[in-house]
Amino acid sequence: MAVCSVLRPPRCRLRPPPLALRCPVTTTTATPWARKEKARVSCRPPEPSWEERLANAVTPLWRLPYQEQLQVKYESQRKTLQTLASRLEELGIDAQKPGGLCCPLQPVVPSPIINGYRNKSTFSVNRGPDGNPKTVGLYVGTGRERNIVCVKANHVENIPSKHKQVAQCYEEFICHSPLDPCILFHEGGHWRELVVRTSRCGHTMAIITFHPQQLGQEALAAQKALLKEFFTSGPGAVCALTSLYFQESTMTRCSHEQSPYQLLHGAPHISEELLGLSFRISPDAFFQVNTAGAELLYQAVGELCQAAGDTVLLDICCGTGTIGLSLAHRVSKVIGVEVVEKAVEDAEWNAAFNGISNCEFHSGKAEAVLPQLLASWEDARPLVAVVNPSRAGLHYRVVRAIRNCSAIRRLLYISCKPAGEAMRNFLELCCPPDPRKKLAGEPFAPVMAIPFDMFPHTVHCELVLLFTR
Repeated sequence: MAVCSVLRPPRCRLRPPPLALRCPVTTTTATPWARKEKARVSCRPPEPSWEERLANAVTPLWRLPYQEQLQVKYESQRKTLQTLASRLEELGIDAQKPGGLCCPLQPVVPSPIINGYRNKSTFSVNRGPDGNPKTVGLYVGTGRERNIVCVKANHVENIPSKHKQVAQCYEEFICHSPLDPCILFHEGGHWRELVVRTSRCGHTMAIITFHPQQLGQEALAAQKALLKEFFTSGPGAVCALTSLYFQESTMTRCSHEQSPYQLLHGAPHISEELLGLSFRISPDAFFQVNTAGAELLYQAVGELCQAAGDTVLLDICCGTGTIGLSLAHRVSKVIGVEVVEKAVEDAEWNAAFNGISNCEFHSGKAEAVLPQLLASWEDARPLVAVVNPSRAGLHYRVVRAIRNCSAIRRLLYISCKPAGEAMRNFLELCCPPDPRKKLAGEPFAPVMAIPFDMFPHTVHCELVLLFTR
């Protein structure tokens, strides 16, 4: 009987509502039941504002005190190292350490700056909560759900005021433009995203992406002239841009090689100071988004390398050369590899400008450059590798080249998403030799992990994982 009563609950016998509730809606009479229901409805928490929804999406930890944010991130990294230990156990590797971790985990290194720390922000153009199709801000919602709303980022705590100012001016410009925004490529429109880069030197670079659609060169030239006038002598002059770039793009993302960045005004680069060195930054060059945090990160990398005077440092995915150049004084030679050609030009310029002569940089995909570089490696000096890939992790051929180069005894892997594709790299570095995968070299083992909070108010942090043979 009990089972039947669960499967077939007794029918609710609905009684007709009291007479007062059957009155027209204009009546002011209500039963105690109705008053109780009204009170319950009024106690519901109010719907969050669009600003709160955006903050919750972009900076989900913004309500927590900073020390609690660090604790959340520490627990996240601890789970990642536990997962790695379990995965290594499945491969027959005894990797369990105290707490079920694969190696000791240091406390999260806090960011020196908590608010407004970003030196690069990307703003989208789309329909806002008020229906304005030319709203410049950040997305709430997803394309899959088809519920995207673009909300101004004025209250987002990790974006500096200068970036918000440039975004507001860009919105003002496109709102006065007769050209439509490009929300969906197939529906036409032109005005697209805005990237703002700033430096502690006071420099500001703005990069505006524009879909040309069917516009001719004369019409494009007219739009570029109007944009330049607005930001140099019009209302946008308040932004005091160091550089104003324009890119015609028919794709979601275009590199400089696919569609060149066109300098409309100012200097071709902005400059940044880091650990006593000057760095030149191009529009699409990688640079750590938190400059003050990057200084702490690179100092720790230098200590973990344990580089002696005769060491060669291999800097893979080197960007503008920040890691290699900041450690050049500790080693005999730095070899950098980077896929973005303009970033390599920046790295070479940075080395020359800072009077550093023991660095060389190679342009190209790491999976093409590194195997050739290491296959013929005959240098007797100690070789230490530092890798700092994107969230997609390292290409398998890069991992294989590192594994099969016996001269590399120490490896530092820097990852902003260690639980993602980087996990695959960790396992490839540590698994037993596998002739089928052409992994012949002695495996690495994780020996130390240090998280750095490069992204306050978000759930992300940068993990430095030290591997040795």
